[in-house]
Amino acid sequence: MALGVVDHCLLIETRAGLVLVDTGFGLGCVRDPGTMVGPSRFVIGAELAEHETAVRQIQGLGYDPADVRHIVLTHLDFDHAGGLSDFPEATVHIHGPEFRAATARRTFSERTRYRAQQWAHGPRWMVNEIDGGEEWFGFRAVRDLPGVPPEILVVPLHGHTRGHVGVAVDTGRGWLLHAGDSFGVGSEIDPAQPHTPLLWRLYELAAVAGMPYRDNRRRLLELNRAHGADITIFSAHDGEAFTRLSSSTVRPARWRGGESGA
Repeated sequence: MALGVVDHCLLIETRAGLVLVDTGFGLGCVRDPGTMVGPSRFVIGAELAEHETAVRQIQGLGYDPADVRHIVLTHLDFDHAGGLSDFPEATVHIHGPEFRAATARRTFSERTRYRAQQWAHGPRWMVNEIDGGEEWFGFRAVRDLPGVPPEILVVPLHGHTRGHVGVAVDTGRGWLLHAGDSFGVGSEIDPAQPHTPLLWRLYELAAVAGMPYRDNRRRLLELNRAHGADITIFSAHDGEAFTRLSSSTVRPARWRGGESGA
């Protein structure tokens, strides 16, 4: 557990196989944290446990990890992409600005937050761009993710990183929006009384671009006010939302929430 938060990954069962949204920390992070995570693990207070990794939780649900055909990442921070090597055959979908920022690592912040060791195995990258994107509830979105069902799309929410995105899923009974690190806890987008606790105000300092970060949080608040009955919005590190959603199953698009290594 890191600062009392979770790494909320999302497993989606589709007709074409399993789709995983984010990986959290992986087996390599647990077994060799010095190499795979680095000193940042001390900053966030991460306590890594093998049974909490996405691959072990997927096995615990009775699935074969080899059936994870696609991984859609909100971004490449070390606590979101640390399990990539546990799914070496999966196609990894990443937003273009994020891929370029993580591979160039131009700033001190980017050299700290991105751990190239986590993708040293050479994933099957599939880079998506916003060009030609469509509208999704007033947000620009990318629907054309090769091999991924059209019910799953990415919604650029830049700010926390240069190419951070949310991942939206049409369950057939409403939408889920995994908003990644676009905000910290649900109170920040509460339709009636939005409030950002002090801890999460400090967390904003990790944003590459503070103004876009705050603007996207405001837009997500407005989205929740206008369409909260149709869209369930949650962030990656909100423990309360994880508890509420992790045991849920929605049909016809079946999904599971899971915690990984935080």
